[in-house]
Amino acid sequence: MKKIYILILSVIFFTGCKKDFLDRSSLTQLAEDNFWLNAADAQLGVNGIYDVLQDRVLYSGNLNGPAGLPNYDGFTDNVYNGYKFEGPGFYVEGNISVAVQNFFRDFWASNYRGVVRSNQAIFNIGKMDASKISEATRLNLLAQAHFLRALFYFNVAVYYVNAPLITTPQKLEEAFVPKNTQQEILNQVILDLEYATANLPATVPAEQFGYATKGAAFGLLARVQLFNKKYPEAAAAAKSVMDLNRYDLSTPYTTIFTEAGENTKEIVFSVRFQEAAGFNTGETFASTFLGQPKVNCQPMPNLIREYYSTTGQPVNIPNTAPSATQKLNRDPRLTASVWFYGDVFAVMPNGQNATFTANSASGLTGYGQRKYVHTKTSPLGTNAAGAQSQDFYILRYADILLMRAEALIESDPTNPEIYSLINQVRARVSMPTVQAVEGANLNQTQLTNVLRHERRVEMAFEGLRFFDLKRWGKVQEAYARMIADRDLVPKLSAYNPTYNGLRSETFPIPTDELNRNKNIGGQNAPW
Repeated sequence: MKKIYILILSVIFFTGCKKDFLDRSSLTQLAEDNFWLNAADAQLGVNGIYDVLQDRVLYSGNLNGPAGLPNYDGFTDNVYNGYKFEGPGFYVEGNISVAVQNFFRDFWASNYRGVVRSNQAIFNIGKMDASKISEATRLNLLAQAHFLRALFYFNVAVYYVNAPLITTPQKLEEAFVPKNTQQEILNQVILDLEYATANLPATVPAEQFGYATKGAAFGLLARVQLFNKKYPEAAAAAKSVMDLNRYDLSTPYTTIFTEAGENTKEIVFSVRFQEAAGFNTGETFASTFLGQPKVNCQPMPNLIREYYSTTGQPVNIPNTAPSATQKLNRDPRLTASVWFYGDVFAVMPNGQNATFTANSASGLTGYGQRKYVHTKTSPLGTNAAGAQSQDFYILRYADILLMRAEALIESDPTNPEIYSLINQVRARVSMPTVQAVEGANLNQTQLTNVLRHERRVEMAFEGLRFFDLKRWGKVQEAYARMIADRDLVPKLSAYNPTYNGLRSETFPIPTDELNRNKNIGGQNAPW
């Protein structure tokens, strides 16, 4: 009996990818003997891996459903997750409800679905007859599959820690395997990315924007090595992105997080989305109900205080109700990222302005998320609460610069390039240099504080805060800030952040997986 691969219609019948290069035929059966026969099949198979990135629980995100990676600031001191059932809100309170268990299950399943498709592509493209695919095409597609597998496995390693590491297609009876250590998974991620950096092109034609490139592979490698605390290697990987001379910070900060910013030179790797009217396709991480901005992602007061004045000095915000005056003379990234009471945050389908007030569940913290969020009905008629076409940026150039700066601070703290890297990010928004504010000749601790401040205000609402806090060992400190904000804001009195050690930093292996796979070796500590 022939083995029927898991790669079937649902793998390559795509619902959200953008642009013509991801158009594909509808297939009804993909078995071992009638697929993976030529270069066109190989391209379809790799497209099927990209499709997984668009899962709601991965990079499409949700409004009123299990949280996606764009909403992971809700696990931190950046954001109050007003819809606690999405996962972050209950998790922060230590309430592992059925909804949170479903979140753990869905995130696990989506990442492993991506792994399965990557494994199938790598195996089958690797053995495809040379008369059916050119060697250049083979290497390019294999490199994309290795890159994507690395991305999925990195998610698994960061959030679940120890988990099964599977790198080849399996029959059902082979699928129940023991878990591997986090380091073993990270080692495989690095191997995959090294293959990708060696074989991906530096650029792709404009109509193929969205496929992985050499810059994307080096950028992800830098992020992995930072997490792995391999700082010279992280610095080198980030420098490799810079040396491609393909990226810059020329796009205004207010433009990047709109559809107008999607194809700019800042974007190193993104998940592309395309709305299709009437089919609920596209992304929902940027959706907002029209009564108030994003109930599920409400900026916390301690984040608002993190944005300095235009002179680069910390701002003393009194313990009073939020007001529009708090946004005056502040780092421009604040008003590009956050709505304040009185701001017009969207245009209703009837043409009327929607104004942010304190009169609903969205106004609990006093602030609303602006970065990325839809502000109007799309050209196809989908209002701001629906699924539209905003791409999500997994890697952008400002992050590359800050990752290199951090890696140098950890490995070579007297290197003057550190100042230049941070100053480039500040210059884009006309903020003063490190030397002009914090000073020159800073020690390693001082530079670390500068860098961590800069990452927080530059990357807020991009799903990286939880990742950063985990690798810095600062999750417990973040919980203290959440509690302080809760005590400060009367409307948050029912919020109960509770730090439970490593349970507040790692996800448990889903119960369904433990029940199915008796060889996995039991639940991870500390669960």
